[in-house]
Parts: sequence; C-alpha cells; structure tokens
Amino acid sequence: MQLQESGEMYLETIYVLLRRGGSVRSVDVCEYMGFSKPSVSRAVGLLKNGGYITVDSGGHLSLTEEGTRIASKIYERHTLLTQFLVRLGVDEKTAADDACRIEHVISDESFEAIKRHTGV
Repeated sequence: MQLQESGEMYLETIYVLLRRGGSVRSVDVCEYMGFSKPSVSRAVGLLKNGGYITVDSGGHLSLTEEGTRIASKIYERHTLLTQFLVRLGVDEKTAADDACRIEHVISDESFEAIKRHTGV
C-alpha cells in the first residue's frame, strides 16, 4: 500500500505522541491534529489494514516496524527542514508550516544533500 501525505502525517503524529511517553489513542490524535473523530477513525482503519499500526483491545495505537520507519523518516525531515529554514531567517511558525509541506515531496537525494550541508 502506497501511503499518501495524509497517511504520513498520521504516522508522524502517532510517532511524536509516542515519543512524549505514555500510550496513544485515537482521541489523542484527534486533539493533536485538530481532526474529527470520524476522520481519525477512518485513517486509523486504513493504517491498520495497511500494516503500519496496530490497535490493542483498549484502543491504544502502536506503530509497526514499517510504520516506525516511515514516521521517523518524516519526523526527521520535518525537524531538519524546520531548523534549516529558521537558520535562513524564516520565522519559526512559517518554517514549520513549510517544512510540513516539503517533507512529503522532497526526494531522498535532495534531503540528504540538505542534511550534509547543515551538518546534522
């Protein structure tokens, strides 16, 4: 299953929430992303069927190995691109918003070049 941008964003959100500690449920994703429960429920079902997340009997979300691989890649892109744009003089909010769009379309080659250039 090929993930689209929205799927990557959901995985990244789950990844960020898991890094904060504790468990993650769909309601946490709703609050973090500002999306409705039906939208998140649908996305969770698609991600589960695609093998990117698991949901236990208590409704707690976990990333599979593949889900973690994708989420950590998107998260790394987001944080590095945000930092890079801020260093160029872009205000932090704009940099984060732009990084969120760029992270889904930038090639691995271009991202690795930016990563080398920034020394991260």
